[in-house]
Amino acid sequence: MTGNTEPSGRRPRSDKQRNRSHILQIAEQYFTEHGINGSLDAIAKRAGIGPGTLYRHFPTRESLLAALLQARDEELDARREAIRQEPDAARALARWLDAVGEWATAFDGLPEPLREALTENKSPLTLTCQGFITYTDEFLHAAQRDGKARNEVRARDLFLSVIATSWVRNAAMAEESSPSALRDLMRTGWAAPAGVDD
Repeated sequence: MTGNTEPSGRRPRSDKQRNRSHILQIAEQYFTEHGINGSLDAIAKRAGIGPGTLYRHFPTRESLLAALLQARDEELDARREAIRQEPDAARALARWLDAVGEWATAFDGLPEPLREALTENKSPLTLTCQGFITYTDEFLHAAQRDGKARNEVRARDLFLSVIATSWVRNAAMAEESSPSALRDLMRTGWAAPAGVDD
């Protein structure tokens, strides 16, 4: 009897992990095609599982998004380490903000739940956003220390500015040049009066 108990005890954990990975793969495809407001039930159907199975793994849309974004962390971590090697602190900050902006546009509609996550503590995305603010503060502090960024600028405000700029990409009134124009405008807002060599 003991010989049968261990395999059966391990199998559900293996199945659970397999289901979770499969759901994430399908959700990545679905959100890429339809944006983050796409139906979670449609994701479950495409994954060949019942909605209840999906909700057991990911009780909310935000928890599913948090897991999808976490899967992208390795790539962003590598970029952050490369940016840390940049000798010019202002360029490093600008490059980091660009990287965060690209991350925030992984799926259409993503900036909105990221913004909401900063106003509540219950969202699974809150810790993710707080982590990005901490890294932003690291690059900002270095730029401020070198006199390349204004001392009154805060990392949280920079992060929110990046989220806002990312949102503009899909705004009805936005033009193709709008995101880059806003990035440049934001940069002139945080840069010290002496400016940064381009």
